[in-house]
Amino acid sequence: MNSPPATTRWLGQLESRGYCIIPHALPAETVRTLDRDLAPAFEAVPFGHGDFYGYRTQRFGSLLRRSPVAAELALQPLVLGLARAILGRACDRIQLNVAQAIAIHPGEVEQFPHRDHDMWAGAKGELEYLLNVIWPLTDFTAENGATRIYPGTHCADIADLDELGPPVIAECRTGDAICFLGSTIHGAGPNSTDTVRRAVVIGYSLGWLKPYENLWLAYPPHIARTFPPELAELAGYCQHRPNLGNYEGQCPSILLSEDPDDYLQARDALRPDQEAAVRAFAKARRKDP
Repeated sequence: MNSPPATTRWLGQLESRGYCIIPHALPAETVRTLDRDLAPAFEAVPFGHGDFYGYRTQRFGSLLRRSPVAAELALQPLVLGLARAILGRACDRIQLNVAQAIAIHPGEVEQFPHRDHDMWAGAKGELEYLLNVIWPLTDFTAENGATRIYPGTHCADIADLDELGPPVIAECRTGDAICFLGSTIHGAGPNSTDTVRRAVVIGYSLGWLKPYENLWLAYPPHIARTFPPELAELAGYCQHRPNLGNYEGQCPSILLSEDPDDYLQARDALRPDQEAAVRAFAKARRKDP
């Protein structure tokens, strides 16, 4: 099936450059509403501890339960289409990897340039593990810490930071979406202003990977029951064939029922090719016709 023209355009940029910036992906007021919803958490959460997370940077997750508007970011059709186009080549279904808010305060230094896919120890270069999307809650500028992206590094063997060329500074506005592959080197810039730079990161990963954010703790069943089905699936309430991520041998979406049975019937959840092979094998060995 062919991708819509808009998806094809941005997909081409992701594949050639390792990133793209989609203007006006959502109405700016929608994102500002999310910023207002998250204000109490930004007021309360402490600064990070560590040279990677930053000592002048705040981070917190579980955004889908902090604001109903977060779902609009996670389910934005164009962005979700890009995630499925990139990641669907290597998995049965994709999942949320993270939904995190970040605030970079004045005086924070440049973040270590890194690839997000390095959180997993698997072989690199054969497939993409991750697509991240940064949604600015405040406009991004070179001065306030806009993300620095190193184009082409998704297909380059970089052994030392001295080998990096100049970065693209992802200056953009509220409502724009900065998309980049897990294999693309990037990092937050330093904030030399007297104001806070805030953003939300929505990440999608291969459905068979352990996600960065523990989805089932962030969104236990009583929370996930309030989600639309597509969002609940992204948040971990589904199986990845064959049988991965099951609950008592069934799809964990069973937990979204008000009163699931205590004892469940284990049911195969196989790919069509696996189901056919297993069926033929079992049929040949059964004594009954």
